[in-house]
Amino acid sequence: MPMQIGLDELLTMLVSRLEEVTLDSENQKSRFNIMFRMLYKKGLFNENDALEAIRDENKILLELGMIKSMPDENTMKTAAENLMLWIKGDAKAIKQSMEEMQKRLQEAAEKQRAPKIDVAPAGVLNELDRLGGGGSKKLIL
Repeated sequence: MPMQIGLDELLTMLVSRLEEVTLDSENQKSRFNIMFRMLYKKGLFNENDALEAIRDENKILLELGMIKSMPDENTMKTAAENLMLWIKGDAKAIKQSMEEMQKRLQEAAEKQRAPKIDVAPAGVLNELDRLGGGGSKKLIL
């Protein structure tokens, strides 16, 4: 006999599992951050190594077809700089970088806000024509 569960039970199980995955992901990120900070402090890599690793990663992603083109050099340098800020633990610089990024995102969003043109369905236009006397004029809003 098949087991039946309610939608609320299913959702509860899914949310619980999602919380576990999120917690595990945060735990792994924390461990990687700690390891990379230890390696950096021991002088085992530097900013140039980070940039080269980012280039290598993007080359692999390109070859696998996971990205359409290589990011430009400036984008990869910025990514390497941001990575190194995090590894160095420079909270002040990270916060400033995040604020600058937020500002750029807001500016981009404002640029995309173009005047919108709404088109009324034909039925609405016909009704407006009928109410306007039924002449040959079309009312366009």
